[in-house]
Amino acid sequence: MRTILRNPLAALGVVLVILFVIFAIFAPLIAPHDPAQLDLATRLQPPSHLHWFGTDELGRDILSRVIYGARISMLVGTSVVAASLFLGLIFGSIAGYYGGRVDRFFNVVVMNAFLSFPGILLAIAFVAFLGPGLFNLILALSIGGWVGYARLVRAQVLSVREREFVEAARALGASDWRVLTRHILPNIIQPVIVQAAIGMAGAVLAEATMSFLGLGIPPPTASWGSMLNDGRSHLFDAPHLVLFPAAAVMLAVLSFNFIGDALRDYLDPRARMEAGI
Repeated sequence: MRTILRNPLAALGVVLVILFVIFAIFAPLIAPHDPAQLDLATRLQPPSHLHWFGTDELGRDILSRVIYGARISMLVGTSVVAASLFLGLIFGSIAGYYGGRVDRFFNVVVMNAFLSFPGILLAIAFVAFLGPGLFNLILALSIGGWVGYARLVRAQVLSVREREFVEAARALGASDWRVLTRHILPNIIQPVIVQAAIGMAGAVLAEATMSFLGLGIPPPTASWGSMLNDGRSHLFDAPHLVLFPAAAVMLAVLSFNFIGDALRDYLDPRARMEAGI
């Protein structure tokens, strides 16, 4: 961890992620106003000492809504990556370990079927069918995102399953479950961790996209994407409605990408040798 933090971009990413997590957990204590409180007398006010980020078209405090929006983004991003990673580990491990017809079924039929549709379009269709909501949003994004993890896990398992230590475990009578969980998965987890860190950025951006299209968390719950949608009609007369939630999305995506890039460099033996680590 100390080596990663020597990278200034990675250090910045860690600081931003910690900040967003603090916002998500302690939003009721940090937010200066109720994010759903209406005050039409102060609508569309620019940033001031009373409202640091200004107010929206209903007089709601934008700073408070940005802070509460971090709760939705972090919750959805973490849940989507966890669910996608769980499904990817299961299907990718089965396909890579058993090979043959099992691998052809999962790799050629199942994974290609999901890859034939863009993930965001699949999520839009799913949420449009079931209706917006937190659980439906997480489920929709997970269904479209697990294939990337599954293919990565499959490729890693294929490269490890014929190693000497795996053959030795089989020769000693270890079950398939034990071989996978105790010998194969611990040796392929590094690239999966990197993919999960970068996947957090994609999940946060996907949540903002879905909320911008009106398929995310229903109002009046604050979400960065819905704030962007509400502010686009005031882009020229009140640009702060768009500027601050857009900056929050950008910083969250950049922070996870910075962390993912640093983890990739740190966990790559060749990169570590070149850097003298």
